[in-house]
Amino acid sequence: MTMTDKLDRPILDIDPFGRESMDNPLELDRAIREAGPVAWVPKYGFWITGQDEVIREVFQDWRRFTSAMGTGLTNVLREEPWRTPSVILEADPPIHTPNRKVLSRVLSAAALRKLTDDFRAEAERMVDALVERRRFDIAADLAFAFPFKVLPDAVGLQPEGRQHLMPYSTLNFNAMGPKNDLYHAARKIVEENGTFEYVARQMAEENLIPGGFGSEIYAAAHAGEITAAEAGMLVRAFISAGIDTTVFGIGIAIKALMDNPDQWEALRADPSLARAAFEEGLRWMAPSPVIGRTTTAPTTLAGVQLGGEEKVMMWLSAANRDPLRWENPDAFDIRRRTVGHLSFGTGIHACVGQMVARLEAEAVLGALARKVRRIKPAGEPERVYINWLRGYHSIPVEVVPA
Repeated sequence: MTMTDKLDRPILDIDPFGRESMDNPLELDRAIREAGPVAWVPKYGFWITGQDEVIREVFQDWRRFTSAMGTGLTNVLREEPWRTPSVILEADPPIHTPNRKVLSRVLSAAALRKLTDDFRAEAERMVDALVERRRFDIAADLAFAFPFKVLPDAVGLQPEGRQHLMPYSTLNFNAMGPKNDLYHAARKIVEENGTFEYVARQMAEENLIPGGFGSEIYAAAHAGEITAAEAGMLVRAFISAGIDTTVFGIGIAIKALMDNPDQWEALRADPSLARAAFEEGLRWMAPSPVIGRTTTAPTTLAGVQLGGEEKVMMWLSAANRDPLRWENPDAFDIRRRTVGHLSFGTGIHACVGQMVARLEAEAVLGALARKVRRIKPAGEPERVYINWLRGYHSIPVEVVPA
């Protein structure tokens, strides 16, 4: 429900991190979008917007809306963060600039082309093995298993200890939200299992396998482009933010294809639409639905007066179905021109690893399209409950080979 308070602020009385909201994500997105260009959420004391035009204004103006105070609910400059802030996600120029430059080079299109054949071969191997079984969990056995294998390999992470990657990433995305039961449960797991110690070891140059992204990042440190400490933080970014979002993005796309048989048939008829199917999945149900900024001073946004150092939460999943931006936004259509969806952000902080995610998803969805004639549910899917993410931990299926 939207109303105004004594300060004449538009109020949205909602808990976007409550179980009811997580169980009804489209209703939540609609409520945020329809609350107006920007509204105040009193439960947490932040502004919220789900409209495409407003979100773009925030993304494009880092001087008014900073990332350096954290992109989650915590103001990392005023409150104790759960870990040292990121030099890529939670930083603005000038700190952000050289680190972004290094990562952009390491993850360039030319660099990723070298991985294409390996990714495709691994996807084909995994899909072949699963098709032989006929019944399996396409979320756990493919959407999770594939990125969990190929990305750490590409970074140069040691094979030992990779069981820590998902708990650490889950804590990272829970910590961006409120310090609720989800956060405390995730933190307990990593504290009790030595996950923090694993991450600290794996960030160190001497523990990386030569030839991967991690080694290239440290080479930039040796060349004086960034510091050794910053290099370690960039490696940590792959550990904390590079897996969950891709895992759930692939799972969402697969489930959407299952739920829309005409779209699955379109992909089977033309497997080159694999990347388009992933992009439409990201627009249709963003796996990371929200990202935040903080006002650097009092400012006006969409005609509403905001105070200094106030959080603005951009609900990307709501904007991705903004009818002012998208025609028939609730339809899943892999032939849609999805350029401009906000799931990867935009501006100087747009997701630097988005091309890796696309490459992974294209390999998986393409292999499925070539090797599977039909996918049908074999049980109830299990929804993810993580403050900052959406998706499925489990999607039981039965397949018919092509």
